[in-house]
Amino acid sequence: MIITSNGKVTDNFYVVGIPEMPVYLLDGEKPVLFEASISALGPVLVEEIRKMLGRRSPEILFLTHVHFDHCGSVSYLKKAFPDLKIAASPKAADILTRPNATALMARLNESAVEVVKSWHPEITQTAAFEPFQLDRVLADGERIKLGEGSTVEVIAAPGHTWDSLSYYLPERKTLIASESAGCVDNTGDVVTEFLADYQAYVDTIRRLSRLDVDIFCQGHRLVYTGEDVPPFFERSLEAAAVFRETVEKMLRREGGDIPRTVARMKALEYDPKPHPKQPEPAYLINLEARIRHLAGQMKQ
Repeated sequence: MIITSNGKVTDNFYVVGIPEMPVYLLDGEKPVLFEASISALGPVLVEEIRKMLGRRSPEILFLTHVHFDHCGSVSYLKKAFPDLKIAASPKAADILTRPNATALMARLNESAVEVVKSWHPEITQTAAFEPFQLDRVLADGERIKLGEGSTVEVIAAPGHTWDSLSYYLPERKTLIASESAGCVDNTGDVVTEFLADYQAYVDTIRRLSRLDVDIFCQGHRLVYTGEDVPPFFERSLEAAAVFRETVEKMLRREGGDIPRTVARMKALEYDPKPHPKQPEPAYLINLEARIRHLAGQMKQ
């Protein structure tokens, strides 16, 4: 089964916010969150979390990485739930100390407000991005006990970014992978998401595919369950190879010119797609990063 909306996924595990930029809530003895969406959705997230938890508060917010659309509402959530501990990778902790990085997060969060409102006109109250710090730095292989037989296993998942983590809940056979293994868009195509390193990205997909997974949570839009999980990994590996081949051909035709190659790829893979889709400023930053990486690999 493929779940396309927010709400209950399975017992005590939910998608909150909007499916395009989901936050995952695991309820239990120690409720926890995964992902933090964009800042504009802070009020929506707090309202939904309070409806589910009542007077209880989530204890840990596990960030997969610190892209604007995965950490935007952290500060808003922290104000609403003061005891919430923010957890991510060592590289994420370093990125959050850089003023240029947090300034970019602020700009991209601001640019996404009207886009999200166009998708969901019912959203009227929004919040602005505010810089934040981590309360806890996580290590690859770390296991966090949540009580009632629930465990979160931390998996280093480089490739999409160098700070990327995935989270595996072994008792539930649930994987929160974000973009570490790619994402299927609203046309059914797999979007290849390596921004840091192509080979690390492919290696991460293969590593994640070897886990015993019955519920696969991607970074945007969809949750895969049951027999629909294994084909996703196969398609993602295929899509990565096709993307690389396509970009390398374009780079050769354009004499290595990166701006022209970016324009050609945008016309091919972004412009024809219907909304909702990734806001254009963020898409262009990510596309150029992928193309520059492959161009550098071709020169070696």
